[in-house]
Amino acid sequence: MILIGERINGSIPSVAKLIAGRKEEEIRELARRQAEAGADFIDICAPAECGEEETLHWLIDVVQNAADVPISIDSPSAKVLQSVWRYCKRPGIFNSVSMESGKRIDEIFRIMAEQPGWQVIAMLCGDERISHSFTLKRRLGILDEIMRKAENLRIEPSRIHIDPMVESLVLTPPQEGEKPGIAGYLELVRLIRNRYPQVHITSAISNISYGLPARRYVNYGFAALAMEAGLSSAILDPLDGGLQAVICGTETLLGREEEECGIEYIRAYKRGRFIKP
Repeated sequence: MILIGERINGSIPSVAKLIAGRKEEEIRELARRQAEAGADFIDICAPAECGEEETLHWLIDVVQNAADVPISIDSPSAKVLQSVWRYCKRPGIFNSVSMESGKRIDEIFRIMAEQPGWQVIAMLCGDERISHSFTLKRRLGILDEIMRKAENLRIEPSRIHIDPMVESLVLTPPQEGEKPGIAGYLELVRLIRNRYPQVHITSAISNISYGLPARRYVNYGFAALAMEAGLSSAILDPLDGGLQAVICGTETLLGREEEECGIEYIRAYKRGRFIKP
Protein backbone atom coordinates (compact mmCIF):
# COMPACT_ATOMS: atom_id res chain seq x y z
CA MET A 1 0.00 0.00 0.00
CA ILE A 2 1.28 3.48 -0.90
CA LEU A 3 0.82 5.72 2.15
CA ILE A 4 0.26 9.45 1.57
CA GLY A 5 0.59 11.24 4.91
CA GLU A 6 -2.22 13.75 5.46
CA ARG A 7 -1.16 15.55 8.66
CA ILE A 8 0.25 18.80 7.16
CA ASN A 9 -3.09 20.19 6.03
CA GLY A 10 -4.38 23.69 6.64
CA SER A 11 -7.94 22.40 7.03
CA ILE A 12 -6.87 20.94 10.39
CA PRO A 13 -7.31 23.84 12.87
CA SER A 14 -4.18 23.09 14.91
CA VAL A 15 -2.06 22.82 11.76
CA ALA A 16 -3.60 25.99 10.30
CA LYS A 17 -2.31 27.85 13.37
CA LEU A 18 1.17 26.42 12.86
CA ILE A 19 1.16 27.48 9.22
CA ALA A 20 -0.19 30.95 9.96
CA GLY A 21 2.50 31.44 12.61
CA ARG A 22 5.21 30.00 10.35
CA LYS A 23 6.14 27.51 13.07
CA GLU A 24 8.91 25.77 11.15
CA GLU A 25 10.09 23.35 13.82
CA GLU A 26 6.58 22.08 14.54
CA ILE A 27 5.94 21.51 10.82
CA ARG A 28 9.30 19.77 10.49
CA GLU A 29 8.37 17.50 13.39
CA LEU A 30 5.09 16.55 11.71
CA ALA A 31 7.01 15.73 8.52
CA ARG A 32 9.67 13.73 10.36
CA ARG A 33 7.16 11.70 12.35
CA GLN A 34 5.14 10.80 9.25
CA ALA A 35 8.30 9.76 7.38
CA GLU A 36 9.44 7.65 10.32
CA ALA A 37 5.99 6.02 10.44
CA GLY A 38 6.42 4.83 6.85
CA ALA A 39 4.73 7.52 4.73
CA ASP A 40 5.74 7.16 1.08
CA PHE A 41 4.64 10.73 0.31
CA ILE A 42 3.90 13.69 2.56
CA ASP A 43 0.86 15.67 1.48
CA ILE A 44 0.97 19.42 2.07
CA CYS A 45 -2.10 21.64 1.81
CA ALA A 46 -2.11 25.38 2.60
CA PRO A 47 -5.14 27.46 3.60
CA ALA A 48 -6.16 29.53 0.57
CA GLU A 49 -6.79 32.61 2.69
CA CYS A 50 -3.14 32.89 3.77
CA GLY A 51 -1.64 33.23 0.28
CA GLU A 52 -1.74 29.67 -1.00
CA GLU A 53 1.08 29.74 -3.53
CA GLU A 54 3.60 31.48 -1.30
CA THR A 55 2.62 29.31 1.68
CA LEU A 56 3.00 26.09 -0.31
CA HIS A 57 6.46 27.23 -1.39
CA TRP A 58 7.35 27.75 2.27
CA LEU A 59 5.89 24.39 3.30
CA ILE A 60 7.74 22.56 0.52
CA ASP A 61 11.04 24.01 1.70
CA VAL A 62 10.32 23.20 5.35
CA VAL A 63 9.24 19.61 4.68
CA GLN A 64 12.10 18.89 2.29
CA ASN A 65 14.58 20.03 4.94
CA ALA A 66 13.00 17.67 7.47
CA ALA A 67 12.33 14.40 5.63
CA ASP A 68 13.71 12.53 2.64
CA VAL A 69 10.24 11.69 1.36
CA PRO A 70 8.63 13.02 -1.85
CA ILE A 71 5.82 15.54 -1.55
CA SER A 72 2.20 15.40 -2.60
CA ILE A 73 1.26 19.00 -3.50
CA ASP A 74 -2.37 19.42 -2.51
CA SER A 75 -4.42 22.27 -3.97
CA PRO A 76 -7.87 22.70 -5.53
CA SER A 77 -6.22 25.06 -8.02
CA ALA A 78 -4.43 23.53 -11.01
CA LYS A 79 -2.88 26.95 -11.60
CA VAL A 80 -1.20 26.76 -8.19
CA LEU A 81 -0.02 23.20 -8.87
CA GLN A 82 1.48 24.34 -12.17
CA SER A 83 3.42 27.03 -10.35
CA VAL A 84 4.77 25.37 -7.19
CA TRP A 85 5.89 21.93 -8.39
CA ARG A 86 9.22 23.45 -9.48
CA TYR A 87 10.17 24.03 -5.84
CA CYS A 88 10.27 20.28 -5.19
CA LYS A 89 13.73 18.75 -5.26
CA ARG A 90 12.38 15.40 -6.43
CA PRO A 91 9.26 14.24 -8.27
CA GLY A 92 6.11 13.86 -6.19
CA ILE A 93 2.35 13.79 -6.70
CA PHE A 94 -0.01 16.42 -8.10
CA ASN A 95 -3.08 16.34 -5.84
CA SER A 96 -5.33 16.62 -7.74
CA VAL A 97 -6.92 16.83 -11.20
CA SER A 98 -10.33 15.85 -12.54
CA MET A 99 -12.51 16.39 -15.58
CA GLU A 100 -13.89 19.61 -14.08
CA SER A 101 -13.16 22.45 -16.49
CA GLY A 102 -11.36 24.49 -13.83
CA LYS A 103 -8.98 21.66 -12.96
CA ARG A 104 -6.95 22.06 -16.19
CA ILE A 105 -6.07 18.39 -16.41
CA ASP A 106 -4.42 18.84 -19.81
CA GLU A 107 -1.88 21.32 -18.43
CA ILE A 108 -0.93 19.03 -15.54
CA PHE A 109 -0.65 16.03 -17.85
CA ARG A 110 1.63 18.00 -20.17
CA ILE A 111 3.95 18.71 -17.23
CA MET A 112 3.93 15.01 -16.40
CA ALA A 113 4.78 14.12 -19.99
CA GLU A 114 7.89 16.30 -19.70
CA GLN A 115 8.68 15.29 -16.09
CA PRO A 116 8.42 11.48 -16.09
CA GLY A 117 8.91 11.03 -12.34
CA TRP A 118 5.77 12.92 -11.36
CA GLN A 119 2.52 11.17 -10.46
CA VAL A 120 -1.02 12.46 -10.12
CA ILE A 121 -4.23 11.88 -8.19
CA ALA A 122 -7.17 12.03 -10.61
CA MET A 123 -10.66 12.36 -9.14
CA LEU A 124 -13.65 10.85 -10.92
CA CYS A 125 -15.81 13.96 -11.17
CA GLY A 126 -16.83 16.45 -13.84
CA ASP A 127 -18.80 19.67 -14.14
CA GLU A 128 -22.23 18.09 -13.63
CA ARG A 129 -24.27 18.59 -10.53
CA ILE A 130 -23.12 16.30 -7.74
CA SER A 131 -26.26 14.16 -7.82
CA HIS A 132 -25.61 13.29 -11.47
CA SER A 133 -21.82 13.11 -11.63
CA PHE A 134 -21.53 10.60 -8.80
CA THR A 135 -23.37 7.74 -10.49
CA LEU A 136 -21.35 4.63 -11.26
CA LYS A 137 -21.84 4.90 -15.02
CA ARG A 138 -20.73 8.52 -15.12
CA ARG A 139 -17.67 7.92 -12.98
CA LEU A 140 -16.57 5.11 -15.30
CA GLY A 141 -17.04 7.44 -18.26
CA ILE A 142 -14.86 10.07 -16.58
CA LEU A 143 -12.27 7.36 -15.84
CA ASP A 144 -12.07 6.46 -19.54
CA GLU A 145 -11.70 10.14 -20.50
CA ILE A 146 -8.83 10.58 -18.06
CA MET A 147 -7.04 7.46 -19.26
CA ARG A 148 -7.42 8.46 -22.91
CA LYS A 149 -5.77 11.80 -22.17
CA ALA A 150 -2.94 10.02 -20.36
CA GLU A 151 -2.45 7.55 -23.19
CA ASN A 152 -2.29 10.35 -25.77
CA LEU A 153 0.61 11.88 -23.84
CA ARG A 154 2.24 8.48 -23.17
CA ILE A 155 1.77 8.75 -19.43
CA GLU A 156 1.97 5.26 -17.94
CA PRO A 157 -1.09 4.12 -15.97
CA SER A 158 1.18 3.30 -13.01
CA ARG A 159 1.76 7.06 -12.54
CA ILE A 160 -1.94 7.73 -12.02
CA HIS A 161 -3.79 7.35 -8.72
CA ILE A 162 -7.51 7.17 -9.50
CA ASP A 163 -9.67 8.58 -6.69
CA PRO A 164 -13.26 7.22 -6.82
CA MET A 165 -14.16 9.90 -4.24
CA VAL A 166 -15.52 8.09 -1.23
CA GLU A 167 -18.03 10.20 0.69
CA SER A 168 -19.21 10.18 4.28
CA LEU A 169 -21.74 7.46 5.04
CA VAL A 170 -24.02 9.95 6.80
CA LEU A 171 -23.96 12.65 4.12
CA THR A 172 -24.36 10.77 0.85
CA PRO A 173 -27.58 8.82 0.25
CA PRO A 174 -27.40 6.33 -2.63
CA GLN A 175 -28.62 7.46 -6.02
CA GLU A 176 -31.60 5.73 -7.59
CA GLY A 177 -30.49 2.41 -9.05
CA GLU A 178 -27.14 2.50 -7.24
CA LYS A 179 -25.98 0.12 -4.53
CA PRO A 180 -26.44 1.51 -0.99
CA GLY A 181 -23.70 2.40 1.46
CA ILE A 182 -20.16 1.30 0.77
CA ALA A 183 -21.23 -1.42 -1.67
CA GLY A 184 -21.38 0.99 -4.60
CA TYR A 185 -17.89 2.32 -3.87
CA LEU A 186 -16.44 -1.18 -3.64
CA GLU A 187 -18.11 -2.15 -6.92
CA LEU A 188 -16.52 0.87 -8.59
CA VAL A 189 -13.06 0.03 -7.21
CA ARG A 190 -13.32 -3.51 -8.58
CA LEU A 191 -14.42 -2.24 -11.99
CA ILE A 192 -11.52 0.23 -12.11
CA ARG A 193 -9.06 -2.50 -11.13
CA ASN A 194 -10.38 -4.83 -13.83
CA ARG A 195 -10.46 -2.16 -16.51
CA TYR A 196 -7.06 -0.61 -15.79
CA PRO A 197 -4.98 -3.12 -13.80
CA GLN A 198 -1.85 -0.94 -13.71
CA VAL A 199 -3.34 2.21 -12.18
CA HIS A 200 -3.21 2.94 -8.49
CA ILE A 201 -6.57 3.39 -6.78
CA THR A 202 -6.56 5.81 -3.87
CA SER A 203 -8.95 7.31 -1.34
CA ALA A 204 -8.91 9.60 1.67
CA ILE A 205 -9.60 6.97 4.31
CA SER A 206 -11.15 9.26 6.93
CA ASN A 207 -13.77 10.70 4.55
CA ILE A 208 -15.98 7.67 5.08
CA SER A 209 -16.50 8.35 8.78
CA TYR A 210 -17.10 12.10 8.80
CA GLY A 211 -19.98 12.92 11.15
CA LEU A 212 -19.85 9.58 12.96
CA PRO A 213 -18.71 8.82 16.53
CA ALA A 214 -15.62 6.65 17.17
CA ARG A 215 -14.50 7.42 13.64
CA ARG A 216 -11.29 5.44 13.63
CA TYR A 217 -13.10 2.09 13.85
CA VAL A 218 -15.17 2.88 10.77
CA ASN A 219 -11.94 3.93 9.02
CA TYR A 220 -10.29 0.62 9.92
CA GLY A 221 -13.15 -1.42 8.52
CA PHE A 222 -13.31 0.69 5.39
CA ALA A 223 -9.56 0.34 4.75
CA ALA A 224 -9.70 -3.44 4.90
CA LEU A 225 -12.74 -3.68 2.61
CA ALA A 226 -11.31 -1.20 0.10
CA MET A 227 -7.98 -3.00 -0.05
CA GLU A 228 -9.70 -6.31 -0.75
CA ALA A 229 -11.56 -4.62 -3.62
CA GLY A 230 -8.33 -3.20 -5.12
CA LEU A 231 -7.26 -0.06 -3.23
CA SER A 232 -3.48 0.28 -3.52
CA SER A 233 -2.86 3.85 -2.32
CA ALA A 234 -4.37 5.88 0.51
CA ILE A 235 -4.39 9.39 1.94
CA LEU A 236 -4.33 8.83 5.69
CA ASP A 237 -2.77 9.56 9.04
CA PRO A 238 0.37 7.40 9.20
CA LEU A 239 0.67 8.16 12.91
CA ASP A 240 -2.47 6.09 13.58
CA GLY A 241 -0.81 2.83 14.60
CA GLY A 242 -4.12 0.99 14.63
CA LEU A 243 -4.74 1.89 11.00
CA GLN A 244 -1.19 0.85 10.12
CA ALA A 245 -1.80 -2.52 11.78
CA VAL A 246 -5.06 -3.00 9.85
CA ILE A 247 -3.34 -2.16 6.56
CA CYS A 248 -0.35 -4.43 7.15
CA GLY A 249 -2.58 -7.20 8.46
CA THR A 250 -4.85 -6.95 5.43
CA GLU A 251 -1.87 -7.04 3.08
CA THR A 252 -0.72 -10.18 4.87
CA LEU A 253 -4.12 -11.85 4.56
CA LEU A 254 -4.34 -10.90 0.87
CA GLY A 255 -0.80 -12.11 0.20
CA ARG A 256 0.26 -8.80 -1.33
CA GLU A 257 3.70 -8.55 0.25
CA GLU A 258 6.63 -10.86 0.95
CA GLU A 259 4.50 -12.84 3.34
CA GLU A 260 6.15 -16.17 4.08
CA CYS A 261 4.83 -16.86 7.58
CA GLY A 262 3.72 -13.20 7.87
CA ILE A 263 7.34 -11.98 7.93
CA GLU A 264 6.57 -8.48 6.60
CA TYR A 265 3.83 -8.02 9.19
CA ILE A 266 6.27 -9.03 11.92
CA ARG A 267 8.90 -6.61 10.61
CA ALA A 268 6.41 -3.73 10.60
CA TYR A 269 5.41 -4.58 14.17
CA LYS A 270 9.03 -4.63 15.32
CA ARG A 271 9.64 -1.26 13.66
CA GLY A 272 6.95 0.18 15.94
CA ARG A 273 4.38 0.97 13.26
CA PHE A 274 1.49 -0.56 15.23
CA ILE A 275 -0.23 0.15 18.50
CA LYS A 276 0.93 -2.64 20.77
CA PRO A 277 -1.87 -4.60 22.45
